[in-house]
Amino acid sequence: MDQDLFEKGLAQRKATLGAEYVEKNLAAADDFTRPFQETMTAWCWGFGWGDDVIDAKTRSMMNLAMIGALGKMTEWETHCRGAVTNGVSKEEIRAIIHVIGIYCGVPQALECFRVAKKVLAEADL
Repeated sequence: MDQDLFEKGLAQRKATLGAEYVEKNLAAADDFTRPFQETMTAWCWGFGWGDDVIDAKTRSMMNLAMIGALGKMTEWETHCRGAVTNGVSKEEIRAIIHVIGIYCGVPQALECFRVAKKVLAEADL
């Protein structure tokens, strides 16, 4: 594994998801899951998020749309929190959910709204 890419990814992952969340996930990794955690940190966060071509707010908005389309609601909740951290507004989250509803169906949009309401309430937005 590229240690520099891992360190870059670790910093970006913590900046978006919060140091406590990231450190908890890394600490919970065992011999079975650690290689995935480390590779995902380097690849997704170091390589994928590590350049300046697309800003973090836009990347968060893209992630919400893609993860919402996949229906992976646990990850959507995590990235919804990260999106708020990266400056995505309540109104922008609502607009993203509208697009998810158009392209992925009303039931999926309703799931996203349920999760978004929880995240936004926690963030006092």
